[in-house]
Order: sequence, then structure tokens, then C-alpha cells
Amino acid sequence: MPRLLMVVSSARTLKLADGTDHPTGYWAEEVEKPYRRFIEQGVEVVVATPDGQPPQPDPYGLEPIFHYPDEDEDFAGSVFRSFAPDVDDIRLTLHHLTELNLMAARRVFLTLREAGLSAAEARGVVETCARRAWADDRDFIDVLAEEPVVAANIPADRLRQLAEDLKADSAAESRRVAETLASNEALQQPRKLSDITDEEALTFDGVFFPGGHGPMVDLHENPDVDRIVRLLHERERMVAALCHGPAALLSVGEGHEGWLFDGYKMTAFTDEEEDQTQAGRLGMAWYLETALKNQGAVFDDGDSAWAPHIVVDRNLVTAQNPASSEAAADAVLKKLGVR
Repeated sequence: MPRLLMVVSSARTLKLADGTDHPTGYWAEEVEKPYRRFIEQGVEVVVATPDGQPPQPDPYGLEPIFHYPDEDEDFAGSVFRSFAPDVDDIRLTLHHLTELNLMAARRVFLTLREAGLSAAEARGVVETCARRAWADDRDFIDVLAEEPVVAANIPADRLRQLAEDLKADSAAESRRVAETLASNEALQQPRKLSDITDEEALTFDGVFFPGGHGPMVDLHENPDVDRIVRLLHERERMVAALCHGPAALLSVGEGHEGWLFDGYKMTAFTDEEEDQTQAGRLGMAWYLETALKNQGAVFDDGDSAWAPHIVVDRNLVTAQNPASSEAAADAVLKKLGVR
């Protein structure tokens, strides 16, 4: 059975550029989804925090807008990819994903199919209206209500109800995630990172750092992170980090050969994405993408912000954002030799 050390930030506040404290923690989705996937595949997971205290999920990460059902996210993603011939020309922001009701695309499509439209007709209408909403920065439901084919088949109040149903399902999923994390014994009784000896560290097949802004507080200049990552890395064991988790790689300070990951291809939460977050709009003291580049990383972000993106370079696995959580878990399992 593979053994994996999951190092979770226990930070509770983040110092902003103006010196004020902002609530923070780990990102719920980035812990809940990978942990569940690892356990389901028979991996032994040991959770540790820098101070041995139970970590707290970032309150912002528990908002329903970050917990859309997977099937709605996947369908919306396929719609977004239709917006331009070249995916590099598509610029999606958090505002588009959370404030314009674009995530209701799957439910509108299914309702149009129930009304008698063919799959191609329904898909065409949804893509056309979604593209218009995205380009004009308008609510998707309002745009749909003006489309003759939609208006003839779905009353305006039914369209609005589809969006409300999605919000209700997202709120329910958010509550489920919060309850799951609160009842997770490994999270509620974590190991203290400094208590993990070199000998015990070498019993792990890899280490995994989930994100949230917390790692930028207590994992980016942490001597125990430095010690454990070096021990595993020097034996070519897996080191994985998700979203803001790669901040932990900055702890691996320069030795006689420089930064341990100098020249490695990697990804992380981008500066573009950061500027759209709650903390980013208030003003970050520093940016992870920029810090990794300055340290010597060959930074590789995805074609579009907020879309899943994974980079594997030798024994290093990195993932860009919360949407990459499941793909990151699968990449880790592959590295651990778990099918």
C-alpha cells in the first residue's frame, strides 16, 4: 500500500499588501476531493500541519459558487471551449464563472431537449446565447429569455428557476464538503510536521501540498518542509503541489547547487487568477507565479484561466487551480503506481 504525506496549511490569516489580516486557510475542494480519491484507491494518507493544529478551510472556498456539481461544470467547460476557434483567445474570469449564470448551460440544454429540440439544435442555442452573455457581460438567463427559440419553449420564470436550482444544489454540495472535512479524523487530529523524523519521512512514497492561500503564510519558508521535501526528492520520490501549494517549493532553499527545483517545468495559481480572487482584489503582498519564476521555475500555465491544468516534470507534479483538484489526484495516483 502506497503511503502519502499530505501537508496542509494551518494558517488562519493572510497578511495583505496594506498590512491588514485577511481570513484564510486551505481550499476545501483541494483537500476533500484528492483525499477522497486517495483513500478510495487504497493509499494510506497521513495528514500533517506545521503546528500540529487542525487546519481550517478558507471561508471563501466554502461559498456555493465554488461547489457547482461536476456535471454542470464539465458541460459548461465544453460550452466555453466553443467561444473561439483558438482556445488561447478565450479569456474567462471568475466573474464570468460565478456571476453570469453560465453554469446553468447543461440544465437549459436538457430542458430544451425535453421540449422537443434535437441535441444539435439545443446545443447550438445554448452555445450562441452563452457566447453572447460572455462577450457582452450579461446574465445568461436574460440573454436566453430574448432568444425566440428559447422563449417559445421555456417560460422566463422556468429559466430563472433552473438557475436557482443550480444555486441550491451548489449550496447543498458546499454543506456536504464542509461536513465531510469537519468529520475527517486525519484533518482534525493532524501530525505536527516537525515531529515527523527523517526516518519516518522516508517511509512515504510522496508528499502532497494542497492549496488555498494558507501555504503562502506557513509553508513557503518552513524548515521542516525543506527537510522532508529534500529527503524525498533526493530519492526521486514524488513531490506534488496544487494551486497555491507550490508555495511550499519555495521553502527548499538554495544549497550549493541552487534551488532544488531550478529549471523544473511547473504550474501554480497564476497572477491573472490571483487578481480575481477576494484577497487579490484587496491587494496581495506577493504573487506565487512571480515568486516561482524569480526562483528559477519554467512556468507553464494552461490555455485558459480557471481551467484544469497539470504539469509533470520528473518526480514533480504541479496543478494550476482548484478546478485541477481531481486531475491532480489522478496524476499523483499514477506516480504512486496506483491504477
